[in-house]
Amino acid sequence: MRYPISIQTFATIRNGNYVYVDKTDLVYRLAQEHVCFLSRPRRFGKSLLISTLDAYFSGRRELFRGLKMEALEDKWDVYPVFRIDFAKGRFDLAGELEKVLEEYVSSWETIYGKSDIYTTLSSRFQYVLEQAAARTGHQAVILIDEYDKPLLDVLEEDLENVNRSILKDFYGTFKAVDASLRFVLLTGVTKFSQITVFSGFNQPNDISMDSRYDAICGITEDELYSVFGEVISEMANKFDYTVDEMKSLLKKQYDGYHFSEALLDIYNPFSIINAFDKLKLDNYWYKSGTPTYLVKLLEWHHVNMQKLTSRPYESQYFVDYRADAENPLAMLYQSGYLTIKGYDKHYGEYTLDYPNVEVRKGFVALMAEANKCCS
Repeated sequence: MRYPISIQTFATIRNGNYVYVDKTDLVYRLAQEHVCFLSRPRRFGKSLLISTLDAYFSGRRELFRGLKMEALEDKWDVYPVFRIDFAKGRFDLAGELEKVLEEYVSSWETIYGKSDIYTTLSSRFQYVLEQAAARTGHQAVILIDEYDKPLLDVLEEDLENVNRSILKDFYGTFKAVDASLRFVLLTGVTKFSQITVFSGFNQPNDISMDSRYDAICGITEDELYSVFGEVISEMANKFDYTVDEMKSLLKKQYDGYHFSEALLDIYNPFSIINAFDKLKLDNYWYKSGTPTYLVKLLEWHHVNMQKLTSRPYESQYFVDYRADAENPLAMLYQSGYLTIKGYDKHYGEYTLDYPNVEVRKGFVALMAEANKCCS
């Protein structure tokens, strides 16, 4: 079995015969929406989701053979897809955001045309979207990965307001060309509701806590046992465990994420794939890096996790991001260091805690490093 370590391109996974957990029924459901936002922790499969949607809207039917999507879709129309990935930019550098957006818009203008009448990035983008719909006969699809990185890179710095203003103008295009849009998805870590970059157009449908999409990123227990049963047995033999003991260890180490009141167990996909590839339990997710904005947060605040996890919360207390970083609970939840562990339907309140052993160990190490830097 080939494992897609650090591979986030749907076509590469399918053409390379890498193991793929079939999420295409959920992708199909999501594709029937209009403008959506999805928040998930880093390395949770957001980029692969974007890539899968890109392949679907590009009409690449051959990539979906044998998957659930094949029985759901029969038209396979080809839409003009506009994809933006902010993950690779260095937005703590002045002018970098404008440069990145300029490169995207210029590349699209070579395909769909340019008008001298429109000179700003937002107006040029609007013209391109309208031309794409007119020339192809199909509305445009916009896929934006890590939409919040230009702000998180400059959290509490002078560039934050500059980048926010640029993004507000750019995203404001969506409202002006709504009739030319088939589908829009923005992914990121932080929730948009307290960030004014979206004030220029109608708020996206936030599916981050929609139980219908709990499993669209990550791996459920049913998926784990049905797709990876053979390697679980192999690991059990290697460490002289029974299969049930091995399953229990994997669950304690990598399971425990919940994204809605449904409390569907979700395993960290990055860690579990690495564990199967290397036949070894380790803290893969934590060792893959810590977001700079979270390091800053821990330097600014004395975070008492026991206090944070000892009381119930209404959802707005941990899903709404505050640009002044005065809410450590929200950033810890969105970053994946805390997750939903209980829900009281009578009071509409949630309890939070570490998802699993890997995250708890990682956070203890992170706090020790932050305290060392501040001492």
